[in-house]
Amino acid sequence: MEDAGVLEVDDLVVGYSGTPVCGPITAQLDPGGILGVVGFNGAGKSTAARTIAGRQPRIDGTLRVHGLPADEDSIPFRRQVAAVFDEDAFFPSLTVREHLLLVASGHGIDQPETAVGEELEYFALDSRADVVPGALSSGQRRRLTLAAGLIRPSSLLILDEPEQRLDPVMRGLIAQRLRGYADDGGAVLLVTHDPAMLTSTADSCLLIDEQVRHLPPHEAAKDIAGQ
Repeated sequence: MEDAGVLEVDDLVVGYSGTPVCGPITAQLDPGGILGVVGFNGAGKSTAARTIAGRQPRIDGTLRVHGLPADEDSIPFRRQVAAVFDEDAFFPSLTVREHLLLVASGHGIDQPETAVGEELEYFALDSRADVVPGALSSGQRRRLTLAAGLIRPSSLLILDEPEQRLDPVMRGLIAQRLRGYADDGGAVLLVTHDPAMLTSTADSCLLIDEQVRHLPPHEAAKDIAGQ
């Protein structure tokens, strides 16, 4: 894409049924940038992320991805945005491999079977590739969800607490993957409670509290550690 900003948010207010949860939020994400989002439980971090992902309407303000309004039903918007939330939504009769092949093929990835094999190895799911999601542990299901979000092409990756249900080694691998995604020109919105993941990946940070503040990641990490 030729436009400077992948994500542009101006005075965004988010919430439910017209009742604000947090905001106003103003931020911009350019290609190669990783914006961390932190705050106490219930502050509205996930609500903001879901709104930016086009999964619920905003209350006020403006929100654009490559100049496009956030609308999950819009094909041009969906092509740009990959989002992973704390939801395990799977087809119960498809195996782990079949889930990833469905995503890879649906997004036109060259050599989808090779790409799926690489993701299975990266997420340590190769030994579980031929079982259905119901046979996976909670952590394995989380890894499958992340693999499905990362295997597809996108220019904006939205992750809501990707560290949930992951061991320290896998958390480190996710951090590496996010930095690689950004180094390749993608932009990342990362909601996290993990200070190490925040400081090893994010270039800038939003602290969502009574007010929304921009902080350097190392300062925001101290706030997380004190919660």
